[in-house]
Amino acid sequence: MSKSLKMFGLDYCSTVQKARKALTEAGWQIEFHDVKADTPSPEEWSRMLDAFGDKLVNRASLTWRGMSEEDRAAPPEQMLAARPALMKRPAIIADGQHFLGWTANVKRALGAD
Repeated sequence: MSKSLKMFGLDYCSTVQKARKALTEAGWQIEFHDVKADTPSPEEWSRMLDAFGDKLVNRASLTWRGMSEEDRAAPPEQMLAARPALMKRPAIIADGQHFLGWTANVKRALGAD
């Protein structure tokens, strides 16, 4: 029986590409969702924000740095819907657990280290 997970990110993101490769090599079947090509619904953004909180908004990104103070003051759901590239990536849901980013802890938890 293969392991499966759901991943949200950007297809062209180098971190997402590394994560997908490592997880595939570790035996995971990945249901990938490119948030720019197929923007999540407001309900999907809300579910991810419930799981990850404000950490879902990548405040270190070029997208964030290019935003006005007024845009930065918007609720996270609105910011992410308007600028999906603002999302910290990847966001992974596996076996009911939620992981954000591609850190050593995430790799270890998913057996991809």
